[in-house]
Amino acid sequence: MGVDLRQVVAGVLTLTMFVMLGNMIKRDHFDSLQEKPPGGSEDANFENSKFDATHVRKNIGLWKGDVEDLKPCWVKPSVDDVEQTEGFVTFALTNGPEYHISQTADAVIVARSLGATLVIPDIRGSQPGDKWNFEDIYDVDVFMKSMEGVVKVVKDLPARISTRNIAAVKVPNRVTEDYIAEHVEPIYRTKGSIRLATYFPSINMGKAGKKGNTDSVACLAMFGSLELQPEMHEVVDSMIERLRTLSRNSDGQFIAVDLRVEMLDKKGCRSSDNDGEKSCYNAQEIAVFLRKIGFDKDTTIYVTESRWDSSLDSLKDLFPKTYTKEAIMPADKKRKFLDSEFEKVIDFYVSAESDVFVPAISGLFYANVVGKRIGSGKTRILVPASSASASNFLSPYVSNKNHFAYSCYC
Repeated sequence: MGVDLRQVVAGVLTLTMFVMLGNMIKRDHFDSLQEKPPGGSEDANFENSKFDATHVRKNIGLWKGDVEDLKPCWVKPSVDDVEQTEGFVTFALTNGPEYHISQTADAVIVARSLGATLVIPDIRGSQPGDKWNFEDIYDVDVFMKSMEGVVKVVKDLPARISTRNIAAVKVPNRVTEDYIAEHVEPIYRTKGSIRLATYFPSINMGKAGKKGNTDSVACLAMFGSLELQPEMHEVVDSMIERLRTLSRNSDGQFIAVDLRVEMLDKKGCRSSDNDGEKSCYNAQEIAVFLRKIGFDKDTTIYVTESRWDSSLDSLKDLFPKTYTKEAIMPADKKRKFLDSEFEKVIDFYVSAESDVFVPAISGLFYANVVGKRIGSGKTRILVPASSASASNFLSPYVSNKNHFAYSCYC
């Protein structure tokens, strides 16, 4: 009996298809096992949450969310609207960039309300004697240009003005015209010039119920006046580029987590609010949170802690591509920018530019990073809590649109 060549070919093709199918099934099973996170107690948590390894690639919302194409909608005020006086307002930037934004806004509002000339501030560090010029961190030309027509600005206090004759005045953050008229203007009229210091009775970046006369000035000062000087800008850009290169498996996207170990031991981090929610989360809690809502082990994470700390190991166990600035900063910049006040600036701007931002610590850093991100449309800000889907973790500042930045961008 002769052999039909067509039957032989069909048989070979069928056998080949079964072999290929078998390999695909085995490979899928292997990959799913590989996605299982290492560790002990965490494994049970992920099993209970029915973690799907492909979820982060399917659920684009984890990375992108709703795109908000907002534009600045404040009206730049005119200096002609204010009677000009002969005095000066001086101030210093302290405690890091999250404070610098608020301090600048308050100083500009006070100087404009008084019709005074604003003096470019110096920058003070956390240690006594730490002092830098404004241009060591920020672009002084951008700042002065942004203030044109709003308030008169000079780089230095004139030599004829003695610092001994300048009165020190404290104002609350988000100072109002009424407060200035009652508490600041009388001193200014008497002394001729003042040195301003902002204090923070509370961390309040919420949107005001009614627009005030100073809102446009505050918007300009907070979101349109402070830009990094070129070298600082270059360092931040190179670190972001490095993180995107390390994130090839997630289309160049990465998460920034504000997690500073020394903050976790402070009193405010050891208690919960009235609703039982915590104000701070440690590395293990952040790791479990990110895995539960769908980020896989290939996700790249930037942590604001300066150098590697053993307490971060639990985060790296679940997300091997977790880095501090020490690991990704260009080698020739480490001597200047590591172990200095510049670190806070780098953390702030990397956090503002990441695809997703996760604040492990509540406070002004979180609040003002959110403001920067709203202005650039990067509203994927996930706050750990007790529910179980990514949509429930979106920062209330964004989900409720109640951050002050929504008064500035429309």
